[in-house]
Amino acid sequence: MTSLDEKKITNYWKTVVDTIQDGVMIVSKDGTIISTNKAFENITGYKQNEVLGMSCTILNCDVCNIYRNNKKNIKDKWCILFKKGHLKLVRCQIIRKDGTIAHISKNASLLYDENGNVIGGVETLTDVTELIEKGNQIETIRQELQIEDCFYGIIGNSIKMQRIFDLIQNAALSDAPILILGESGTGKELVAKAIHEIGSRNEKPFIKVNCAALNESLLESELFGHVKGAFTGAIKNRQGRFEAANGGDIFLDEIGDLPMSTQVKLLRVLEENVIEQVGDHKPIHIDVRIISATNKNLKELISKGLFREDLLYRINMIPINIPPLRERKEDIPLLVDYFFKRIRVKNSKEIKGISDDSMKTLIKYAWPGNVRELKGAFEYAFVACQEDIIQPQHFTPDILENYPIKNKVKNGGLSKTEQKKKELIETLEQTGGNQSEAAKKLGISRATIWNRMKKFNITFNKSLNVISK
Repeated sequence: MTSLDEKKITNYWKTVVDTIQDGVMIVSKDGTIISTNKAFENITGYKQNEVLGMSCTILNCDVCNIYRNNKKNIKDKWCILFKKGHLKLVRCQIIRKDGTIAHISKNASLLYDENGNVIGGVETLTDVTELIEKGNQIETIRQELQIEDCFYGIIGNSIKMQRIFDLIQNAALSDAPILILGESGTGKELVAKAIHEIGSRNEKPFIKVNCAALNESLLESELFGHVKGAFTGAIKNRQGRFEAANGGDIFLDEIGDLPMSTQVKLLRVLEENVIEQVGDHKPIHIDVRIISATNKNLKELISKGLFREDLLYRINMIPINIPPLRERKEDIPLLVDYFFKRIRVKNSKEIKGISDDSMKTLIKYAWPGNVRELKGAFEYAFVACQEDIIQPQHFTPDILENYPIKNKVKNGGLSKTEQKKKELIETLEQTGGNQSEAAKKLGISRATIWNRMKKFNITFNKSLNVISK
């Protein structure tokens, strides 16, 4: 027994230390474990009676092992703690009783008697295994979601998209108004954000306004602000979006829905770089680049008296036309890969991929909702799929209309289970019993093939003819 009185320790520290979540271990000068707390047991897996009297080397701490293996001479202290006197937030790994690794952050200090003599050491151990593992998972996910053919969040390597990327780069260098045209779901907001991030205003605000989301009176207040008492409910002065965007970019989404009265005021902003708050006539000078977007034909709106021709000329100095997905189908596999990985990260299902038939079906589909619809299709497929490979039937009915006729099964009145069995037997016969090839043809995993063979009691004879019992 050392000069450190174990009974005295038990009297004043045991109850308190057992309530904390960090593991606590007290050792003598030679490293013999004298006392531990409950958290130590939870972290290491060792009960107190299993380690008392044992050397602390039982934990196989990698930091301690490295120090002992690299001691310069025999006179060096046996433990880095007794050499340095203290340890603070040292990251290390220990081996639990069950052989698994625990990542630990530990602090340690020497213990002294009343005469200043070292009588032992105390160590606290914080289990950071879960944090380390989550960090590793996040890094893995980050790497998995990285895609080479991505331009500021816009995915595509088709010639049409490469031209769009070049146009975005050039447009971003100008302060002239930009008009982004494209069908719903093509990614107009992503283009606007890319222009802002590339341009010289990227350290200033990027303010978005959905012109279709607000009625006329609210829209003017949102854009230009208002003064106290300008209308019922205006209880204080309010800054508008243009002022908030000063020095940066303002993105007017769905500009085709802008009321005629507001169009007049916007035209003045473009011509004079000034705004007036609702309820006030004092001009406020601003420095804002206007980026607009619409999925409507503005020339048709002009012919109907719904959009000002002079405003179109002012906002359309640099037009960017985003092609619909059906005109750049070579980008679909890239988008499919991106959305699949992204949705799988937040989904608990072990879905490994999509079948070749699924990809053919997706490429054939016209995608009226464009990239947004494709993303939604995968959200739906992950819910509908109960296997490990996404098949065409896991997509929405609209997409299934394009499922190749040759792949549609005419079941002749068979139940779903009977049809799966028949389909498996026929495929195995075609592949000579090769389960990997059969899995590829059916768009499922080899494990699924094996499970179905077991379920349907399908075996082979020596000549590799399928026998179903």
